[in-house]
Amino acid sequence: MSENEKQKNHKLVIVVGSVREGRFGPVVASWVAEQARVHGGFDVEVVDLGDVEIPLSLPAESPKYAGDSYPRPAGMAPLTSSLEEADAFVLVTPEYNHSYPAALKAAIDWHFTQWTAKPVAFVSYGGAAGGRHAVLHLENVLTELHAVTIRDGLAFPNYFTAWEDGQPLDPQAPGYAKTLLDQLAWWAAALSTAREASPYPA
Repeated sequence: MSENEKQKNHKLVIVVGSVREGRFGPVVASWVAEQARVHGGFDVEVVDLGDVEIPLSLPAESPKYAGDSYPRPAGMAPLTSSLEEADAFVLVTPEYNHSYPAALKAAIDWHFTQWTAKPVAFVSYGGAAGGRHAVLHLENVLTELHAVTIRDGLAFPNYFTAWEDGQPLDPQAPGYAKTLLDQLAWWAAALSTAREASPYPA
């Protein structure tokens, strides 16, 4: 098989959206990364916002217009690079007071073009609602940034009793994850081809 015939693996960045002490996000993100590697359609990177300097105060100019000159903190450079290089995203988020964490919103707001014309899927966890309120809000935010949100996400209600040894107890969870990843891979391929063909008219 020639190089041109080989299927291209797109870069998937999985973002751990919570920085709260004692957070469960890294456990969920690790499992999602495992499912993505088994899926085989992605080169997988996990980005933990707990490892990134993310100030809440933003510069006056929008990153949409400032481009590469946007004055981000030096410690944010690895995050920016990962988002820039990504072909697709999975945001792993808990639900705090019926919405998503401030750190995740700040990480999104420090960027703009890095999300544009790329697919974003959501994996949430929480109490009875499983983080679904957080996802509903994130869908609105990412749509504003011209990202494409994936309909079939994953939600884990009552995660504190629904997981054991780093794995969800629901035997259907891997199947749901495969559906999410199949859709994400389709959109990653379609949008990557479109971005290469012509600039997105944002």
